[in-house]
Amino acid sequence: MPTATSISLPHIVVVGGGAGGLELATKLGDTLGKRGRARITLIDRSRTHLWKPLLHAVAAGALRRSQHELNYLAQAHWHHFTYRYGEVIGVERVEKSLAIAEMRDDEGRVITPECRLSYDTLVMAVGSITNDFGTPGVGEYAIPMETPEQASRFNRRLVNAFLRANTQAEPVRPGQLHVAIIGAGATGTELAAELHNTVRTVISYGLERIDPTRDAHIVVIEAADRILPALPERLSSSALALLQSLGVEVRTRARVARVGADGVFLVDGQLIPAELVVWSAGVKAPDFLKDFGGLEVNRINQLAVLPTLQTTRDPDIFAIGDCAYCLLPDGSAAIPPRAQAAHQMAAHVFRQIQARLAGHPLKQFHYRDFGSLVSLGQYSTVGSLMGSLISGNLFIEGMVARFVYRSLYKMHEAALHGRAATFWRSLLFRASERPSPAVKLH
Repeated sequence: MPTATSISLPHIVVVGGGAGGLELATKLGDTLGKRGRARITLIDRSRTHLWKPLLHAVAAGALRRSQHELNYLAQAHWHHFTYRYGEVIGVERVEKSLAIAEMRDDEGRVITPECRLSYDTLVMAVGSITNDFGTPGVGEYAIPMETPEQASRFNRRLVNAFLRANTQAEPVRPGQLHVAIIGAGATGTELAAELHNTVRTVISYGLERIDPTRDAHIVVIEAADRILPALPERLSSSALALLQSLGVEVRTRARVARVGADGVFLVDGQLIPAELVVWSAGVKAPDFLKDFGGLEVNRINQLAVLPTLQTTRDPDIFAIGDCAYCLLPDGSAAIPPRAQAAHQMAAHVFRQIQARLAGHPLKQFHYRDFGSLVSLGQYSTVGSLMGSLISGNLFIEGMVARFVYRSLYKMHEAALHGRAATFWRSLLFRASERPSPAVKLH
């Protein structure tokens, strides 16, 4: 039961436990929460956190969720904030309260009831979801890559498909073991490279009736004129060359009309046979933000924010990460939905909240683009680095790029656990690794 003292403390609520939201809640808990200066609450409809750039590796079976997931309840206990399991469905801005839907288990029993939660400062960090642009058949036949559960579901379907093909009486049907990845952004491109290794590894574990060259096939479908269209062209060209060297088919300037049980239909009438389809062609903010307390949103539901990261119609509500529509200082474009942007926004809002509590004016957010990295599984990593120490744009690949890519994840871990703890956790993880298959087989 909260005490009268705790109730009188400023209540800061963070909605969404992705990269930005969890980092922010942890920092606030370690400072304001630990010192008794504010109450911090994190709300999320999941029980655990997984760094989103790792989802393609989970889907390919190259990474085990259990080794990288973080339990919200434990993190809250260790870092002096409160975790509430629930899904925010509305806000009353006048009375400053959130509507939280009830959560039920797989058997239909209520875990947490419907309720309202008051706040003094609200930070929306709900990330993004797949944008299927209304394409018919996507919901029925394609798997998105939004959550760890979806990534694990795809991995199970992939392994089951190969087990089924190896034991069936008839030969492998055309398209039966084909994977179509719609969308050649970072997720789609990284997944294609990882799957090339996964398919051959799974077959090598005794599936002698399947020929990896004849029966298995991966195709990437992209509407733009090149893969990784949002990234520098040199990076795109390098990634394309690697995919083609692996035998991955890449279709650019290919627009999808619909997805069916037998494959992907293009607008020109072509059918690309595939019984496994992944949709990674676009993102949008969650649909409930369309009518979230009358706040201003753009066409993909992102909350419009001022340079301070406060929403345009309510100074007590901030938005960070993929769900925030924040223009660059020159107004030329919006800040891209990347992990580095969420990390920087979380750090900025942390300082903004401290300034608000101290009665100091808020400062504008300045995004720094440090470049882009794309992990192509065990084969390579390619990227471009930018920053004050580099004149222009430095292209990197191979071991150097892989080291930088891994260091980004370590930076995220350090924000959640501290640098010393992250260092020792990495050493202990290496020492405790047990022999296991090269990819997840169940």
